[in-house]
Amino acid sequence: MNETIEHLLNHRSIRKFKPHQLDQETVETLVRSAQSASTSSYQQAYAIIGVEDEALKRQLVDVASGQSYVAENSYFFVFCIDYHKHILAAEIASGSVDRTVETTEALIVGAVDAGLAAQNLVIAAESLGYGTVYIGSLRNDAAKVSELLSLPDHVVPLFGVAVGIPDQQPGKKPRLPMDAVFHRNTYTNDDTMRELLSQYEEETSTYYGERTDGRRTEGWVYQMAASMKEPKRTYMRDFLQEKHLARD
Repeated sequence: MNETIEHLLNHRSIRKFKPHQLDQETVETLVRSAQSASTSSYQQAYAIIGVEDEALKRQLVDVASGQSYVAENSYFFVFCIDYHKHILAAEIASGSVDRTVETTEALIVGAVDAGLAAQNLVIAAESLGYGTVYIGSLRNDAAKVSELLSLPDHVVPLFGVAVGIPDQQPGKKPRLPMDAVFHRNTYTNDDTMRELLSQYEEETSTYYGERTDGRRTEGWVYQMAASMKEPKRTYMRDFLQEKHLARD
């Protein structure tokens, strides 16, 4: 165990921040940290939009189901899949437009690249004493986010990251048992997995009961079952095609 591992194991999402603004040096340090993440085949298929305008932040709050911390933070980053610069690179190099970015593989590469970069930024921010939270609800209306941020074709918003000085100390959510996510040589059999999930349901039910003074007692298993009753954000396929991504 060392300081880095202790830091990683102590991660928790922060949803309430003290009034404060990041200085530009810190913003640029976080972005450079993000850029240092691994990237598939050196593609760097992501863009980071720093949202500094307060009115624009408030409009993003509306997209993100009214989550106030999208606006009330020290800085807000939006991570996107970005193949627009690759299209321009192809035009510069050959005078033609490269359509290989309109594939499912390219979509996966861009999403993974953005996720790796974001996690680097989050770790860097937390190492400086800041709290962070991911905002996936920007995909509630990715078209609106795209419009607000003036994103060109081949650029798609994935999620936001709010950064700020923590004004709360939330409990640490228990993660799945290691054996439910780490499989040695072959995937764990269903009987063992069911047993692990039952144990985890009991643990997370207790966690939520204590956190909410008994107002909420469903654990992870029942939360996931409820979340899978209806497909989410089904408009995304059409939106991706409108943005000229994932046509295969």
